[in-house]
Amino acid sequence: MILNHSQTIIIEMNVTTVTVLIFTESIENLLFSTMIWEILTVAGLATFEVYAAIPAGFAFGLPALTIFLSSMSGGLAGVFIATFLGDKIKQFLAKYRKPKPEKPKTGLIYTLWEKYGIIGLGFFGTMTVGAPVSIGVGVGFNVPLQKLLVWCCIGVITRCALFTTIGYYGLKLF
Repeated sequence: MILNHSQTIIIEMNVTTVTVLIFTESIENLLFSTMIWEILTVAGLATFEVYAAIPAGFAFGLPALTIFLSSMSGGLAGVFIATFLGDKIKQFLAKYRKPKPEKPKTGLIYTLWEKYGIIGLGFFGTMTVGAPVSIGVGVGFNVPLQKLLVWCCIGVITRCALFTTIGYYGLKLF
């Protein structure tokens, strides 16, 4: 039994035909619906800032799981883009930068760096100010980008899960 475009029931004997028709109809409905554009908007916003993407997903009326998956995929794409661009900028600047004498490392940022290291920068930096900023600071500190990338990805996944859960249960209060 399948549904066609006029929503009438047609009985088919061939199971393969039924499966193909249901699959193609669901893909067609997905492509022409506004939901795909809303999902892409949430993923695009999450590439730059998850704090804007998750509320936008709830404003669109998307399910919480869809918001989590689209914001997570967009956030992870942003991490990889920022890492790639940060590495390229670092290589470009290394060509033209003259070596400077080493300064004593004092101040709040260096104290925090010594205390929390790559995990603090990648995870907590991603949770507070975002992955692109954390990666930019990591490039400035000459951090191994592969290690920073791992912790930024963990931070993005945690942040998306946490804020989607808060948004979901927060909306249930009203």
